[in-house]
Amino acid sequence: MNDMGTRSGDGTVGKALDVLDQVAGHGRPMRFAEVLAASPLPKATLYRLLQTLVNQGMLRLDAETGAYSPGLRLVRLAHMAWARSSLAPIARPFLDELSKDVCETIHLAQLDRGQVLYVDKRNARQPIEMFSGAGKVGPGYCTGVGKAMLAHLPDDERAAALPLQAFHAHTGHTITSAEALEAELAEIRAAGIAFDREEHEPGIICIAAPILSPGGRVMGALSITTSTDRRSLEDLATLKPRMIATAARIAEAASAWQFPDRTET
Repeated sequence: MNDMGTRSGDGTVGKALDVLDQVAGHGRPMRFAEVLAASPLPKATLYRLLQTLVNQGMLRLDAETGAYSPGLRLVRLAHMAWARSSLAPIARPFLDELSKDVCETIHLAQLDRGQVLYVDKRNARQPIEMFSGAGKVGPGYCTGVGKAMLAHLPDDERAAALPLQAFHAHTGHTITSAEALEAELAEIRAAGIAFDREEHEPGIICIAAPILSPGGRVMGALSITTSTDRRSLEDLATLKPRMIATAARIAEAASAWQFPDRTET
């Protein structure tokens, strides 16, 4: 796999998707020189891929500024994927109810190649500045939702996900080795919940619960997030029954619609 994430053998399609990721995830339109500076691709190859993505409506080129941004086709596909593959539409009423009851930030996440994809968020009445937001990708090893999902993966999938973790020390509380993470994941499986103990951002803590299908398959995770100025980890622990109950209700609704368990054929 190269620096941009393409697996060997993915060819032109993989390279084009990497370029698409680069531009769409930048946060603002990018000029060609900016894309080139961050890309391992030769100039001619990159230009050709950008032109193809523009022609296909996946990217838009502003004729006046010369900058690339997500195209309408990409936006439309993203919306359809969110509606059909994300837990967010199913979980919306349960998130609203939980947010109203606890008055804290609620996150809904799914796992993507060992990393956390935040698919929905409810802000507290008094929002706290933090990294997470719907559509953002965060680390699995040092977030409550990430650990809750990793803990409940089948052994082979968990073994494949651990090498994908960066184990960068974001704070003094961050887990920085696969061995330490494995030990905590075992505790999480036994407890049914996970905590973020200021592991990703200083002053930010959370309690998280996995969303599991009736057969135990990981569909996502739910968290209540706050700051150490407002609550303690002990305070959050008292919310465990509510977390588990809400996760179960989301799982029930999701299993009945678009996340059925796989069956043997």
